Amino acid sequence: MGLFTFCRIIALIVAISAISVTSKKQLSARKCEDLGFTGLALCSDCNTFAEYVKNQELVSDCLKCCTEDSDDSMSKITYSGAILEVCMRKLVFYPEIVGFIEEEKDKFPTIKVQYVFNSPPKLIMLDDEGQQKEIIRIDNWKREHMLQFIQEKVKPTSAS
Repeated sequence: MGLFTFCRIIALIVAISAISVTSKKQLSARKCEDLGFTGLALCSDCNTFAEYVKNQELVSDCLKCCTEDSDDSMSKITYSGAILEVCMRKLVFYPEIVGFIEEEKDKFPTIKVQYVFNSPPKLIMLDDEGQQKEIIRIDNWKREHMLQFIQEKVKPTSAS
């Protein structure tokens, strides 16, 4: 286990000890992000996580934030739009995201860029009502990965 992974696990344990979760249902995307579970984590990842972390409450929260592993379920999930959230001051550290914003973003009218101070780069995936459904960190994504993901997961606008 790398130092980064270990530090992240310690941060999760501290965050969870400060937050008590009593519900057995799925948590909101924002709540999951606050707990440190971001992206499209699969439930099988939580099972692997449980092998390394023996904190049952932490594993339980992971399971409340995960997506079932079915090949069909993952490939069929689509969104009506997305918000690319990033800190303008940190953009210099993310040339792939800058390239996407400057050269590709206009091809996707349902993708909006939102500059939020100190926010790590992320895609906030939206449903038909414009509500957040998933939050996906994209710190290390290459431009072609962002393009492929958006083409597969964001519905094209309907012609009016």
